[in-house]
Amino acid sequence: MIVDGLSSKEMDPMHLRGSIGYVPQEVLLFSGTVRENIAWGREEASLDDIQEAARSAQIHDTIQQLPNGYETMLGQRGVNLSGGQKQRLSIARALVRKPAILILDDSTSALDVRTEGALLDALKDLSCTTFLITQKISSTTSADLILLLDDGRLIGKGNHEALMENSSLYRSIYESQYGEEAQQHAQRTH
Repeated sequence: MIVDGLSSKEMDPMHLRGSIGYVPQEVLLFSGTVRENIAWGREEASLDDIQEAARSAQIHDTIQQLPNGYETMLGQRGVNLSGGQKQRLSIARALVRKPAILILDDSTSALDVRTEGALLDALKDLSCTTFLITQKISSTTSADLILLLDDGRLIGKGNHEALMENSSLYRSIYESQYGEEAQQHAQRTH
C-alpha cells in the first residue's frame, strides 16, 4: 500500500497509524464537552480545526444549537444525542486529524439521505483517500470504485453505472432500496 508516496512497509508504524482516520460502526463518545470529544486523539487541535472538521461532518450547525455550543457537556456514550448526531461527531473526530486515509465502517447508517449526501460531497473536497464500508447503495453511487462483496467474496467491481449494468446482485440491492423509481432507472440504463 502506498501512502503519501511511500510504501507502507517503509513507514514507521506510528506514522502510518497517524495517517489513518477510522470511524467504526459502534460510536464511542465519552463524558466531556463536544469539543473534547471531537479533539480526542488530537488534543492540540484548535477550535478552528475542530469547527472545520465539524462543518465537513455536517454537525457544526447542530452543535451551534446546543446550550453551550462546543462546550456543551455530553453524557456517557453521548446519551443526549441522536444516532445520526453521534455518527457525525465521530466522523468529525476522524477528520480533525486530517488523515491521508479515511475509513468509514458503516458510519453513515443513521444519517438521512440529504445529510449523508452533503457529508459525502464534503469528503470529496478533502485531500484523503476514503474507504466507505456500507450497505446503503445511496452512499456508493458517486464512488470512483465499488467493491461488491457477498459472504466475504469479491463478486463485483466498478463504478455505480458499471455495476448496474454488469451485476445482477448490485442491481437487485439498488432496486430493493430505491423501489419502483430504481426499477425505472434500471430499465432506462439497459
